[in-house]
Amino acid sequence: MTKIQAKAYGAPGEKAPQASGRGDRPGVPTMSDVAKLAGVSPMTVSRVMNGDPNVRPATRRKVDEAVAALNYVPNQAARRLAGARAIRIGFLYSNPSAGYLSEFLVGLLNQASIHNVQLVVENCEDGHTWEAHSRRLIENGVDGIILPPPLCDTPELIELIALADMPAATVACGQPDPRVGAVSIDDYQAAYDMTSHLISLGHHRIGFVIGHPNQTASARRLEGYKAAIADKGGDASPELVAQGMFTYRSGLDAAEILLGLEHRPTAVFASNDDMAAATVAIAHRLGLDVPGDLTVAGFDDTALATTIWPELTTVRQPIAQMAEMAVQFLVRQIRAQRDGAVQAPEHIVMDFSLIRRQSDAAPRRRPKLAGKTVEA
Repeated sequence: MTKIQAKAYGAPGEKAPQASGRGDRPGVPTMSDVAKLAGVSPMTVSRVMNGDPNVRPATRRKVDEAVAALNYVPNQAARRLAGARAIRIGFLYSNPSAGYLSEFLVGLLNQASIHNVQLVVENCEDGHTWEAHSRRLIENGVDGIILPPPLCDTPELIELIALADMPAATVACGQPDPRVGAVSIDDYQAAYDMTSHLISLGHHRIGFVIGHPNQTASARRLEGYKAAIADKGGDASPELVAQGMFTYRSGLDAAEILLGLEHRPTAVFASNDDMAAATVAIAHRLGLDVPGDLTVAGFDDTALATTIWPELTTVRQPIAQMAEMAVQFLVRQIRAQRDGAVQAPEHIVMDFSLIRRQSDAAPRRRPKLAGKTVEA
């Protein structure tokens, strides 16, 4: 935290006006008092006190005059203690993908050690106990809350946290709420790009496994797949879309349906790596070679993508980095609050990338009738 050189204002012996009483010492003016008198935000006062060169001269003059009028002196001891005191962040989750959760925790733990953050973890196993768990976090005095999918897409939960005036950050949400921080990728574009890649390899019939319907990312990925199919001339048959739930088990069921079609797809794009890995398993059980007989692509690039054979072509969503960014958002917001300032929630859309490994290839073409060939 940036150190501030205390500077006293006012004539010797001049008595400071009665303050609002919100500070650590009764009767002593606070940064909020200075901000109110100067007609600016507490954050602006903090920037002036820290010598921020980007503050306009007129604004700096108003703050200096308010500081002088109130005889305001920053409480150095309190500021040092606020910066040193550990930050407690609640992590509320209900995600069926062990791979996704593992990546997320890596990011959280990395930043927790850097920023002196204590993590308080609450697991909503059935997805319907979020209210009780979130209230417990709030009542236990956490400084902020991080919400991964699917809880990041629960409006009632966001409202509860906002009413408690609790800083929060969502990760991978579909429609970020302006009251909380948000880190995401463009799920639509990622699915569009992967589907376009498969079409560029020569695939026409591409199966798609949808994610859990309680996550807006699932709908966005489906929209991206359909848009690429329409734009690139792929087969838009409804039978090529199967419902999944982001679990390995649901991926097995969806793959059974898609690969059991009379005219099966030559490629399957699953909405996460768990379901893509399940598709590979079903293909092997049916005696299909991956990628010779069937191309398979996933989404997320979790550890599972490189622990199965063949390794998965997938969309790399920087899950650990997104979790790190969420912690950083909250740390900045919480420290600003402790400093008597205001930090607006931050929103960012991070980059994704397509990772090509061994599970994709051009469709195999074999002779069927004299003079004609068909896709295998």
